Amino acid sequence: MQNENNIPKKNPLSLQMDLSKFELASEEEKAQQEVMSESTTFFKDGMRKLMKNPLAVGSIIVLVLVILLATFGPMVVPYSYDEMISIDGRRDKRAKNLAPFTWSETEQKYIDEGGELFPHILGTDELCRDYFVRVLYGTRVSLLVGLFASLIVLVIGLLYGSISGYVGGKTDLIMMRIVDIIYSLPDMLMVILLSVVLKETLGSAIEGTVFAKVGTNMLSLFLVFGFLYWVGMARLVRGQILSVKENEYILAARAIGTKPGRIIRKHILPNCISVIIISTALQIPSAIFTESFLSFLGLGVQAPMPSLGSLANAAREGLQSYPYKLVFPALMICLIVLAFNLLGDGLRDAFDPKLRR
Repeated sequence: MQNENNIPKKNPLSLQMDLSKFELASEEEKAQQEVMSESTTFFKDGMRKLMKNPLAVGSIIVLVLVILLATFGPMVVPYSYDEMISIDGRRDKRAKNLAPFTWSETEQKYIDEGGELFPHILGTDELCRDYFVRVLYGTRVSLLVGLFASLIVLVIGLLYGSISGYVGGKTDLIMMRIVDIIYSLPDMLMVILLSVVLKETLGSAIEGTVFAKVGTNMLSLFLVFGFLYWVGMARLVRGQILSVKENEYILAARAIGTKPGRIIRKHILPNCISVIIISTALQIPSAIFTESFLSFLGLGVQAPMPSLGSLANAAREGLQSYPYKLVFPALMICLIVLAFNLLGDGLRDAFDPKLRR
């Protein structure tokens, strides 16, 4: 600043500060100041928020451990899920309903003679089969059913809801009335009817194939998921698209002649991805619980292939004598379902824009 005689005035602030303690900024420091913040994406920002949720992180750890155990556990344990325990090629009929970490008389004699055997971590069942391996295979089946069923629901619901919401008009009206009709169908009755029909029509056709191990009951369950359970996802996607498609950038894409398929794929669905992720994550425990419930009623996987529901059903007969047989599969079901539900809540809190502060 200068006065009328062009004599510079001293800044009052500079009189109160020791300017010798300050240094001029270097060119590198100036360049760093020009960068306002680190660039990020919607997915990275959501994952960063998810990792700050201790319940969600704990659920991820639990699910990873369960998946690793169900995948690699049967490779370590030298027993089969469908065969009786045998020693030197001879089946041990005394290894029946053993408690965890116990041996039969034949096995104990073999060990006393210098032999080595892998312990029965969870004991054995009524048919002299290792229970730990059967629980691991049951966990594997339940996880695969949950993931595959959720994938079916995601694909069908996403396609159906996207077309209905984007096209609108009479097409949307007709498609939503079809959804209302499907909502009225009883899923349990459909599973039973399809099981009977498929057993009569496909029972001999799938014999000797990989589908024979799964059984017609599980095929009917997948068909029911494909027929009935996608309607919730379709309604959710439709509602999101109806709220997004009237935005200015969608109108601009239409104005330049962009095809509807590209608009849905590149502009609309990315803005609905948070709701889709959350709904899919919450669909997995629902599918696992449905499969366990149906297997408990005898409408699940084909014996001798186990699932957690069929193991719990089989444990009812000896509930008073061997209560631990019901505890292990029931505990695994609760653990998996609870972990997926907590993870779904964490995904909702991290990716839902309406819940962000």
